[in-house]
Amino acid sequence: MNPKVDFYFQKATKWQEELLQLRAVALDCGLTEELKWGVPCYTFQNTNIVLIHDFKEYCAYLFFKGVLLKDPKKILIQQTKNVQVARQIRFTNIREIIDAKAVLKAYIFEAIEVEKAGLKAEFKKTTAFPISEEFQHKLDEIPTLKTAFNALTPGRQRAYLLYFSAPKQAKTRETRVEKCIPQIFEGKGLND
Repeated sequence: MNPKVDFYFQKATKWQEELLQLRAVALDCGLTEELKWGVPCYTFQNTNIVLIHDFKEYCAYLFFKGVLLKDPKKILIQQTKNVQVARQIRFTNIREIIDAKAVLKAYIFEAIEVEKAGLKAEFKKTTAFPISEEFQHKLDEIPTLKTAFNALTPGRQRAYLLYFSAPKQAKTRETRVEKCIPQIFEGKGLND
């Protein structure tokens, strides 16, 4: 147990018992407990394996390379359509976790083996993401914007493309593009 992570479990109100049970399972697998992104993250030889997080309707394990796991019990969930590699196992009560303890450990051990084998997941290329008409217009209009955008990391590019194309109304897409142009010129990502 890492004392830096204790606060996360102490502050929990709705899922405290469930979160403590998930913590115990991860630690039983010999993983190192760290605090990353404000949540408990469990690593093997400095590589992220699984993290614990909670939401209003459920708490969950998030496997960083979940898409590479075999998932014989069909319990891994793609959090949203834009999540490419990570997968969740969700829980709504303590009994689910206790009953699934052996299965959860098996999934964690498989995730460790994925890391040991050096397996990598295939990400969609940035070019596979749609570019909103409004952003494409700005890229065509301002060549230095295109250069600045192309200099961003692929993850930052994807975040912008998803953010720009999400709204249904053209005016909202246009406003988002205008608002983010200075950040793109500064080499910053959407949430930097």
